[in-house]
Amino acid sequence: MTENQTPQGESATPFRYTAALAETIETSWQDRWEAEGTFYSDNPVGALAGPGADKKKFFLLDMFPYPSGKGLHVGHPLGYIATDVVARFTRMTGRNVLYTMGYDAFGLPAEQYAVATGQHPRISTEANIATMRRQLRRLGLSHDPRRSIQTIDTDYVRWTQWIFLKIFNSWFDPDAARRDGRGTGAARPVSELVARLERGEVSTPDGRPWESLSAPERAEVVDSHRLAYVSSAPVNWCPGLGTVLANEEVTAEGRSERGNFPVFKRNLRQWMMRITAYADRLAEDLDTVDWPEKVKLMQRNWIGRSEGAEVGFAVEGAREVGSAVADLSVYTTRPDTLFGATFMVVAPEHPLLGGVLGQGTDVDAAALTVPASWPEGTREAWTGGAATPAQAVAAYRARAAAATEAERTAEDRTKTGVFTGLFGINPVNGKRVPIFVADYVLMGYGTGAIMAVPAHDDRDWAFATTYDLDIVQTIGPVDDPYGVDLSGGAYTGDGNAVNSANDEISLDGKSKDDAKAAMIAWLESKGAGRGAVTYRLRDWLFSRQRYWGEPFPVVWDSEGGVHALPESMLPVELPEVTDYSPRSYDPDDAASNPEPPLGKAEQWAEVELDLGDGLKKYRRETNTMPNWAGSCWYEMRYIDPTDENSLVDPANEAYWMGPRPEDGNTSGGTDLYVGGVEHAVLHLLYSRFWHKVLFDLGVVSSSEPYHRLFNQGYIQAYAYKDERGQYVPADEVVEGPDDADGEPTFTWNGQSVWREYGKMGKSLKNIVTPDDMYSAYGADTFRVYEMSMGPLDQDRPWDTRAVAGAQRFLQRLWRNVIDEATGEVTVVDAPADEATRRLVARTIVGVRDDYEGMRLNTAIAKLIVLNNHLTSLAEVPREAIEALVLMASPVAPHISEEIWRRLGHENSLAHEDFPRVSDESLLAAEAVTCVVQVKGKVRDRLEVDPAIDPAELEKLALAAPGVVRTLDGRGVRKVIVKAPRLVSIVPE
Repeated sequence: MTENQTPQGESATPFRYTAALAETIETSWQDRWEAEGTFYSDNPVGALAGPGADKKKFFLLDMFPYPSGKGLHVGHPLGYIATDVVARFTRMTGRNVLYTMGYDAFGLPAEQYAVATGQHPRISTEANIATMRRQLRRLGLSHDPRRSIQTIDTDYVRWTQWIFLKIFNSWFDPDAARRDGRGTGAARPVSELVARLERGEVSTPDGRPWESLSAPERAEVVDSHRLAYVSSAPVNWCPGLGTVLANEEVTAEGRSERGNFPVFKRNLRQWMMRITAYADRLAEDLDTVDWPEKVKLMQRNWIGRSEGAEVGFAVEGAREVGSAVADLSVYTTRPDTLFGATFMVVAPEHPLLGGVLGQGTDVDAAALTVPASWPEGTREAWTGGAATPAQAVAAYRARAAAATEAERTAEDRTKTGVFTGLFGINPVNGKRVPIFVADYVLMGYGTGAIMAVPAHDDRDWAFATTYDLDIVQTIGPVDDPYGVDLSGGAYTGDGNAVNSANDEISLDGKSKDDAKAAMIAWLESKGAGRGAVTYRLRDWLFSRQRYWGEPFPVVWDSEGGVHALPESMLPVELPEVTDYSPRSYDPDDAASNPEPPLGKAEQWAEVELDLGDGLKKYRRETNTMPNWAGSCWYEMRYIDPTDENSLVDPANEAYWMGPRPEDGNTSGGTDLYVGGVEHAVLHLLYSRFWHKVLFDLGVVSSSEPYHRLFNQGYIQAYAYKDERGQYVPADEVVEGPDDADGEPTFTWNGQSVWREYGKMGKSLKNIVTPDDMYSAYGADTFRVYEMSMGPLDQDRPWDTRAVAGAQRFLQRLWRNVIDEATGEVTVVDAPADEATRRLVARTIVGVRDDYEGMRLNTAIAKLIVLNNHLTSLAEVPREAIEALVLMASPVAPHISEEIWRRLGHENSLAHEDFPRVSDESLLAAEAVTCVVQVKGKVRDRLEVDPAIDPAELEKLALAAPGVVRTLDGRGVRKVIVKAPRLVSIVPE
């Protein structure tokens, strides 16, 4: 029998804390909070200004949720409950807390639903938001509803487009001083670039004077510097989704992160964000934020900074075959091994071989700029069995086009290639180096070409031995540099350079670092290369072939020039259409032409505008922004959601997000950001980039958007499979007795089933919804259970049966105040006894410390101990129960509010001071008994402080009457002190 049930033979107790009473209490308080604006937070200026801004602020942020059509399951609110606990506790410490919730409402699922049903994605999206709002409101989250936003709101779209224009109208000036004083390199307005071009301080690409360029040529030069630019480049085309994807949205297996569809490389005109200009800052500034080290490491690895050299290899005979590539540039982190470079490899899509691969089309061998026949000395293994280089390369490129990036780069895959018939000239020794094409080299990384040093790289060694290529050692151990055996594999250890000298430079005997520095200096002196830094990070692909997204605030003229719209024309709204699918799109055909759905809205796309030089015809951009755009800056709109004149008022932004050096926060940003670690790269990297651009341009005072980051764990659920391997409904499974091995057994409809952990979801038939919990137990019980399951940053299993423990805690808390039969308050005003007062004091200190450290499970454990102690008393003293109610209110706010009201308080406890210990003596530890032995026999007992110093305890023990009497003047050979409970004396 649970405490929620009435014992047989007893009359019903009308004031018993049941799920029904909990619902009445909870919905009543939620209505009152909303009516009274209990959780409103004040700004210094503007429409939301108020006296609360005189307090110290605390900006608490949840990661932006996407409103799924499936609604919430109990795993989703884990982080939201935790942040609400923090918000409620922090308000009680006297802070002005900004805490609200918005919705990342543009998304591919809504568009896919629209394609399938013909229903406008706004309809399904707003319905999903309404469902989520209802579920979260019922949870009792203390949001400021005035600040809630959705990315699809017209006003929000306007400011997202405004930010795009700020980025579009900016360039990265490597010489500009940073506003935070941390070096140079910052975004500056394009107008400054034009002024510098006019003064000759920035050179044009071909060196011609600025004044000699035509207007279109000048526009092209400026566009090439913009932080938002258009590029025709290899992109990740996903036919199954009908759009291109950013690198970060493609899995290691070469499939889409959403939907698991295959992804192919296509050459498309796309909008890009020059995030690579900020690569160093994005890595270096991680030192200024309080984030988990694993997240910082993930970002640094994704940015992938490496130092080395770019080296130019002249391509022998390139001009004779009409190649546009006369010099092949490679990037290497080991320029000290150049003397060991015995072959080169280019990506199949390298410009040397004709550029980007096509999918589903034949490669025209005749169009390839390679020799007509195999050069003299070409080895049979190099040709791939083809009669000519063109045929070999064309066939190889066709095969490569059918492979995904993950397949091409798999570590366990045999590396293959064919000779192009071309040779590069090694600049350090003039040797002819055969150039191969191989699909394990990717055009998107480095220069799309590598120099291969098979003596010191396992992959190069395997390729060289397969194709009978030379292997030249250039590194050897310090103690025996020439004693390396390369017959069984590459030597990949460190050491000193060997076999690395020409008439002008010798690296022999130098360490790796010294040899690298010497080689870079020599290359630069000869004009054959330069020191360089590269990054794994690539510019951010920013267009999507979708309808349901923010339109770009730009138009194109008849000559292909792009023009930013003036702010007065914002927002650019989506047109109403009836068909949301891409044009000329076959999801099963990788060669299908990905044209955006907006291209079909001709009346919207074709416009006549006066952009300052008379009325002209333009065409709107028909791609839309990715949903990442809206989620890059939502925290700033939370600050000032009603400001019509600015993205965020500078005074409000400085108050909520400005740096606070006195608190150890030099970069600014939100005080606490809580969300899943799965956003460590995508969202966090993108939003940091946008924020830094806005910081450089003076829009915000903080150089980082999120100062402290906390990653919550996840709730997993038991799932059950029958003997067919099929999942059965988890809520219908019955637990039986343990088997012979002591393991629990389970049955479903009388059949044996087997339990496993799985991610909660429909496919595993193990979903439990918050609505289920509200109905069966109430929101407070649900909150207490989720917060008590374990440390917040760890995963934990869901077990509905265990929720009863949280319910018992609240029922006992209720009974400690309310008579269940009469509803009368039973607490007394008499002072609490000494033991109770001490326990209350220790609980106050411990719970405060746990809340501050987000150890919410241990805070609840301390509350349960105090609650159980009060249950054991004949009468519950007011001073004790009021302290307990205030401490419990962050995790169980509704029942705490109701008890607080019944205790005679008219106002909400939301802004009451969190309890403090007024009498510090209550925290002093009570005395413990120390046993004093002489020769193993107890001779005395002492009442001592638990924290007593061992030396002091020894003195007290030797002076104890029973010890003095037993020793009777004898000396002491040894004293063993185990403070505070035992002293053992060995006499002489």
